Amino acid sequence: MGTAGGGGAALRLSGLHGYAAEFSPYWPGRAACAAAQYYGIAGCGTLAVLEQKGAGIVLLRSYDWNDGLFDVTWSENNEHVLITSSGDGSLQVWDTAKPRGPLQVYKEHTQEAYSVDWSQTRGEQLVVSGSWDQTAKLWDPAVGKSLRTFKGHEGVIYSTIWSPHIPGCFASASGDHTLRVWDVKAPGVKLVIPAHEAEILSCDWCKYDEKLLVTGAVDCSLKGWDLRNVRQPVFVLLGHTYAIRRVKFSPFHATLLASCSYDFTVRNTVSDWRQGMTSVMNENILGLFQA
Repeated sequence: MGTAGGGGAALRLSGLHGYAAEFSPYWPGRAACAAAQYYGIAGCGTLAVLEQKGAGIVLLRSYDWNDGLFDVTWSENNEHVLITSSGDGSLQVWDTAKPRGPLQVYKEHTQEAYSVDWSQTRGEQLVVSGSWDQTAKLWDPAVGKSLRTFKGHEGVIYSTIWSPHIPGCFASASGDHTLRVWDVKAPGVKLVIPAHEAEILSCDWCKYDEKLLVTGAVDCSLKGWDLRNVRQPVFVLLGHTYAIRRVKFSPFHATLLASCSYDFTVRNTVSDWRQGMTSVMNENILGLFQA
């Protein structure tokens, strides 16, 4: 256990490289981390459930899988349940109240399952996954098979995420340079945005504006998109020097977002794009550890 340069607590998992981390919607200070050996190229994966205790971080649970784990999402109706996605194309359902797992395994993707997200809108318990097989799949965790497969991307899918506002609506980001918006009740894709001239590795919805999304790409830029007019981005943010691995809007502030990059930095941006474009990110706020 150590302390980051920014003053935060840290826990090193020997031989593992973190791919995704998500805070529990139920337990303050509790988070889940999806990790893989050898940067996900080979080896096994681990789901680590962590909790902040005082000035440190403790490992509550650890579950191993026979391939790298690339993403994790918490259940929206059970505080102990999580789902991970892995390099063998499968999704795993875990119960942190139990010492062993997984409870269930869903194996339909034919290549790496790189993204998984549990819907946050009331009245539905749906999960969406995105894969390098160029498809997204819709799941009900109570059903042992996918409900639907979404096709249309012409490259690997790196990110799939539900709208926090619109039931049955999710976005996907792909290596085909597009951001796409889908409605689970519609027969095909709802909107295709040629968002970058490079692979798009991440996307997220604004928690305060149902029409606003952000994308992060290999071209080192973040772009904001207003779904009412996608001819050009509403903002472009520069500052990273290598590909942007993940971007997230703040759940607490409408104009705050954070991004992490293969340049080993995490950067935050505070701007009101309703009043004009922001072109440069704020200073690096956290140096990432190289495991």
